[in-house]
Amino acid sequence: MEASNQSAVTEFVLLGLSAHPKLEKTFFVLILSVYLVILLGNGVLILVTILDSRLHTPMYFFLGNLSFLDICYTTSSVPLVLDGFLTPRKTISFSACAVQMFLSFAMGATECVLLGMMAFDRYVAICNPLRYPVVMSKAAYVPMAVSSWVAGGVNSLVQISLAVQLLFCGDNVINHFICEILAVLKLACADISINVISMGVANVIFLGVPVLFISVSYIFILSTILKIPSAEGRKKAFSTCSAHLTVVVIFYGTILFMYAKPKSKDPLGADKQDVSDKLISLFYGLLTPMLNPIIYSLRNKDVKSAVRYLVARKHFTQ
Repeated sequence: MEASNQSAVTEFVLLGLSAHPKLEKTFFVLILSVYLVILLGNGVLILVTILDSRLHTPMYFFLGNLSFLDICYTTSSVPLVLDGFLTPRKTISFSACAVQMFLSFAMGATECVLLGMMAFDRYVAICNPLRYPVVMSKAAYVPMAVSSWVAGGVNSLVQISLAVQLLFCGDNVINHFICEILAVLKLACADISINVISMGVANVIFLGVPVLFISVSYIFILSTILKIPSAEGRKKAFSTCSAHLTVVVIFYGTILFMYAKPKSKDPLGADKQDVSDKLISLFYGLLTPMLNPIIYSLRNKDVKSAVRYLVARKHFTQ
């Protein structure tokens, strides 16, 4: 049937785990628990970086932004996922779908840029410590953080604007828990080559360039650390960037695993593979936001000290 003879889609049906209702309650409890951990962990980090004057430095300013970003990123999708587990027919309006895609896309792109900014901060701190107060002054690091948010927002606006201009007709079932942009584009009744090209360019800019920048930064960082004569000095220098490096490896490692893993060629296992792909995609979106505050708390003496100080002060005031 021609697209012109079909009515335009006004809402989408989110497939989720509809074919596996027994799993929905289990994953509802699991994902809700993870989401609460994300809110608590990142909320505490934001509170600590604001209230403790010792953490009013560029690194912790970026960390506060990262924690706020992780809360926004998960909140843009997790409530929709949880609602879907409890609702027999999981529908979402076209406009709500566009908003959800915009927020998720914007937060993801912003995190890529922000991790690159944090790598530059660590590079200056270790490779040019005497110039650090000048290079990473408040007049520099605040615009750096703002530009990360703006870049992510502009990129998302471009991608989603191109997507919503497409004609959607006929099939309106999204084979996902949320309005994932690639799953939505598959339903378009029009040529999506411009969308594919645009997203390819965006991936190079927001994934490729930050990875290259971070890699080069850490080459210089490791080179500088290895030149430090004392083992204690090397350990101290590396400890200042180990948390960020761990987060980077987890963030980009999960992306690589999700998109580079081979697809099953067994038709009989297609359904299991499909469920597996959706769950991996879902937990990828939760893994980094959940681990970020844990990593920065466990591997950072300043954060642990600030948390203990705030807890002690609260008990003292009571």
